[in-house]
Amino acid sequence: MGMSAFAGCFQAQHLIAGVVSGVILSSISLPFDPVRLIGLIGWVYICFYFVQRVQFSPLVSKSYKSLAKITTLFVGPLLLFVLLLLDVRKKSLESNRGVFAVIREQMEHISASLGSKDVSAIQLVDSSGRSITEIYGHGKRKREDSHILDLTEQIVADALKEQASDILIDPTDEQAYTVRFRVDGVLREVDRIEAKMCQAVINSIKAVANMDIAERRRPQDGAFLAKTADGTMSFRVASAGAVNGEKLSIRVLRQSAGMFTLTNIGMTGKQRAIIQDAVAKPSGTVLICGPTGSGKTTTMYAVLEEIDLFTRNVITVEDPIECVLPNASQIEVNPKADITFAKSLRSILRQDPDVICVGEIRDEETAAIALRASQTGHLVLATIHTSSNASALVRLLDLGVSPLLMSSGLDVLVSQRLVRRLCKGCKKPAELSQSQIHDLSRKGIDYKGVFQAVGCEQCHGTGYRGRTGIFDILTLDQQLKAGIAGGDLSITNLKKEGDQKGRSNLHKQGLKKVVSGITSLQELKRVVG
Repeated sequence: MGMSAFAGCFQAQHLIAGVVSGVILSSISLPFDPVRLIGLIGWVYICFYFVQRVQFSPLVSKSYKSLAKITTLFVGPLLLFVLLLLDVRKKSLESNRGVFAVIREQMEHISASLGSKDVSAIQLVDSSGRSITEIYGHGKRKREDSHILDLTEQIVADALKEQASDILIDPTDEQAYTVRFRVDGVLREVDRIEAKMCQAVINSIKAVANMDIAERRRPQDGAFLAKTADGTMSFRVASAGAVNGEKLSIRVLRQSAGMFTLTNIGMTGKQRAIIQDAVAKPSGTVLICGPTGSGKTTTMYAVLEEIDLFTRNVITVEDPIECVLPNASQIEVNPKADITFAKSLRSILRQDPDVICVGEIRDEETAAIALRASQTGHLVLATIHTSSNASALVRLLDLGVSPLLMSSGLDVLVSQRLVRRLCKGCKKPAELSQSQIHDLSRKGIDYKGVFQAVGCEQCHGTGYRGRTGIFDILTLDQQLKAGIAGGDLSITNLKKEGDQKGRSNLHKQGLKKVVSGITSLQELKRVVG
């Protein structure tokens, strides 16, 4: 037999086998429905779940547990299904939407909650790593205080969820305390707690912050940590005696400060170029100015992001350290241990630094050391609490810094404010008055790009979510340095004219963000005036 004949015979046999097997399979059907089997398994699991809930429920008496379990075994899942249908029907009538639309929304909500991290999973620990439950001990006392500890952890977890910068617990009267969060620079009341319970909450926070619980009149300071799914967060605590009890202020020290750059904090391209040119030089001083809560520390970390920490020795002195920089040496001020800004700066100068970062200039000695360091070949970054660039010069003169040292040491002054961003989910075109339209048109500004806040669930009715910075940057040229060194500048005129000019510059930068739809005219007026 030839090869071709053999191949043909093989193909014929293969075809016949395929036909026979197809006939056999078509005549045989599966003895069960896979979908029904999956539904049956799910039903059994739900039944056992309800039986388990009945077994350990304190609401069911022991004598009726057997009957309750048998009843639940058959009726429980059916009752759950009926309740779900009633709930869907109720939401459908309230929202004037179809039943299937409500079911789809609930399924999306369930999937989103399963995919998101549990922010309520939080553990408060002290500086040594002991948890708040370990501090309160074990046994009967732990069981009695468990609801207080849960409430304490819930308050902190809610603050982190809302991205609050501060938690304020204040007595309103002898019966109640209020809990407020500062979100985007604005305080908002979130809870009102009975006085006795809130005092227990305050004591638990003071305990984990290593503060004296028995002392309620004298001011105290402390710190603690919170371990969450996103990492470890630091908190700074300050207590003080008040009329109707004791008040507590908790500052949230966010580690995300080190993730900011000059771009995402709100600087324009021209402003970024000025800062990048200043930090590229081997020496000089960049002084960041602004009132409390204006984001000076965040800007300082953003400037540090422009510096190559591998090729330059960067040493910071901060109070406290708000963000850990892996490739920089950071020193925390501790007055109790006699570690001050001035003493730390003196020791830093003997450690061959390239860049020195001063958390805050508070006195003449710190200011003088920082400015002299810039004269001896070091790049200095520092912050100071003033309202404008001109006020910073006046402040340094008031501290006793010589005009000659100021003129030779200062290079760039940065004054800043923080404005809230409009919520993208609810902002709408602004309804402007005729005077506002005329004023904007006179300045050559297109008022059609102006938006206003509305308020929705995403922004908790405020109309704003997040903040961005507006900056006024002053580069000290030779003419201005000569005027400072010669004492030709009047302190009164410098502060008056400088504040007016600085406010004008900040207002101008803010208007650019208004016409871009980032913030509103009302917010700009609130912050800048």
